[in-house]
Amino acid sequence: MIKSFLKKLLPSFLLNLYHFSLAFLGALLYGRPSKKIKVIGVTGTNGKTTTTEMITQILEEAGFKVALINSIRFQIGEEKKENKLRMTMPGRFFIQRFLKKALNVKCQYAIIEVTSEGILQYRHKFIDFDIALFTNLSPEHIERHGSFEKYKECKGELFKSCKKIHIINLDDAHKDYFLRFPAKEKYCYTIKNQESGIKNRELNENMEIIKAERIETREDYFSFVIRNSLFKIHLIGQFNIYNALAAICVGLSQGIKLETCKSALEKFGGVPGRMEEVISQPFKVIVDYAFTSNALEKVYQEIYSKLKTQNAKLICVLGACGGGRDKWKRPILGKIAKRYCQEIIVTNEDPYDEEPMEIIKQVAEGAGERAKKILDRREAIKEALKLARDGDIVIITGKGSESSIVVKDREIPWDDRKVVREEFEKLNTE
Repeated sequence: MIKSFLKKLLPSFLLNLYHFSLAFLGALLYGRPSKKIKVIGVTGTNGKTTTTEMITQILEEAGFKVALINSIRFQIGEEKKENKLRMTMPGRFFIQRFLKKALNVKCQYAIIEVTSEGILQYRHKFIDFDIALFTNLSPEHIERHGSFEKYKECKGELFKSCKKIHIINLDDAHKDYFLRFPAKEKYCYTIKNQESGIKNRELNENMEIIKAERIETREDYFSFVIRNSLFKIHLIGQFNIYNALAAICVGLSQGIKLETCKSALEKFGGVPGRMEEVISQPFKVIVDYAFTSNALEKVYQEIYSKLKTQNAKLICVLGACGGGRDKWKRPILGKIAKRYCQEIIVTNEDPYDEEPMEIIKQVAEGAGERAKKILDRREAIKEALKLARDGDIVIITGKGSESSIVVKDREIPWDDRKVVREEFEKLNTE
């Protein structure tokens, strides 16, 4: 309530001063702990959470004590807690207190998932980042930032504030923007051969390029080779190859051997609610967090590629957030579903203060006449399971491992995975 009041009352420059002052006071109060611990900031549109988890796995495999802030959890050494704040990047006092506690228990590294909203509110200020990592960029939060260009520039603020090590995805269309920021060392990762297209060579002489070669994808794993070392990782999706390469770059930048990175990632079991297979037989049910248009398309592409040679259907359950968030993308999400899915069910996600059925209609507008509109998310999941036959795949997106649905100012307990198991069990006993 206070935050909403301040946003309406204060002009933008005073609101910025307010956020900046909180960042300064938080750092002052806790004694700038980031000066005594190595801090890794991971930003981009998609893949941030999985990348932070992979980095954690590599650092721990190398014997380091690690602290972590991401969209699903907080970790300080052995202590792990679910992130129930519905904020990927928490407030300034929270982060500084977190870093102080991590320092007190002798963590050598802290990994922070850095969001554009966090940067807008100066949550990254007075944190001494040792590594800034860029995953990828696609249109998102446009209404919040005013334009895609401003959204991109906001992400660039992390790289402005970090002068030590930059890690960049060379296969992203916006790589040159992030490569322009100076740093002592740069590590870049690629699946394609992008080295010849790098601009501003004078800024990028101290660059090491990590390229995945001999890539193979199977139903439940992918493999690739780096410097004659074969990685076999039990995840699916080409996007996870990029996440793995980003994490490997972090490891190499810290003097960790490639074989240690390999050992860590081959033990990595994935992230809850990210391409998580909840039911395996007689059909598959997968739950994923994808809520951006780019992420949703990649998820659908990955699953569709496995089905197109079979006589089977892709059944999708999707929705969109409310609260005025990126209304432009709602029909686009529907169009993407129409392109890949044989059965489409549009349902409630997190309506916040908007009328949920209006959001559903806007998504369904893009999905066309085939789309079923079901307000109750449980009923939507139940319908998807009833439609599924042997060999089909049901994909439920938008919430992943989130533990609630937000309606106005109420958080209603929820878990897509739990609901899937309950409704599947009911179908089997009917």
